[in-house]
Amino acid sequence: MTAAVLTPSGPFSLAASMCFLEGFTPASYQGTADDVLRLAFPADDGHSTVAVAVRQEEAVEGGAGRVRAEFTMYPDPDTPADPVCAGTGPGPGEAARAQLARILSLDVDGSGFPGLAAADPVVAGLMADYPGLRPVCFHSPYEAAAWAIIGHRIRMTQAAAIKARLAERHGRRVRIEGRTRYAFPTPPALRAITRAPGLTEVKIERLHALAEAADAGELDAVRLRSMPVDDALAALRDLPGIGPFSAELILIRGAGHPDVLPRHEPRLHAAMADAYGLGEAASGDIRRLAGIADRWQPYRSWIALLLRARAAHIGGRTS
Repeated sequence: MTAAVLTPSGPFSLAASMCFLEGFTPASYQGTADDVLRLAFPADDGHSTVAVAVRQEEAVEGGAGRVRAEFTMYPDPDTPADPVCAGTGPGPGEAARAQLARILSLDVDGSGFPGLAAADPVVAGLMADYPGLRPVCFHSPYEAAAWAIIGHRIRMTQAAAIKARLAERHGRRVRIEGRTRYAFPTPPALRAITRAPGLTEVKIERLHALAEAADAGELDAVRLRSMPVDDALAALRDLPGIGPFSAELILIRGAGHPDVLPRHEPRLHAAMADAYGLGEAASGDIRRLAGIADRWQPYRSWIALLLRARAAHIGGRTS
């Protein structure tokens, strides 16, 4: 086990992140009363699992409290079960820290975020309702893409149950400070699945193709975020079963891109039109909505998340 410290730049509340996760169906997250965020997920290397306990220190004057994390990394389920210390070498420990930072959107300089409120009363209201809430991302583009495939044409609650079963039966089971967590299967483990309750043969084939794409580096978060947005979305749409909506999900909520307005998310557009008093018809005018969202740069993804949270009534005020 090794420890790491993340220092937020700009507002950040771990409590708000945990509250959001508890209401975010794909996460299937059950919180505890001790204010510790416990996560287990496939590492970005695709062949190990990360278990992490996360805490936030008390806020200091003029800034958010530091975030402390304790990591343990485990090899793929097909290898011996003894944990491998994340700090054994500089690579794994730093990679796990970077992945956690991306999951919590702490890899983005948020110091300019509060300034958006001065010019936009809607944004000011969102920040007041959700103090310190940043996007809480899927653990990786790989896991976001798997969610998109699993959830295609079924209810979100059904998809969440299927995803949870895959984690329990084919992923790594870990204990994190007295609690059990199940990580989603790594790409090799996902490729080995030939049947699973709730998954059609087509979906299993697509999940296998996704696992191969992850192994080939096609779902690397750094790579996707370094590309022009349109190029990244086009590359993601080349994956079997990934359409325009899912491609945006993977880039924004999987790779953690901070500055993209989704153009294929009608519920968000409706929430945006309502928040700005534009009328129902305006929710279909993407050009108009995009013009408003341009004022949110370079945090368009972040404001979109707050609008979603308000529309779904999740992750609300924590102070």
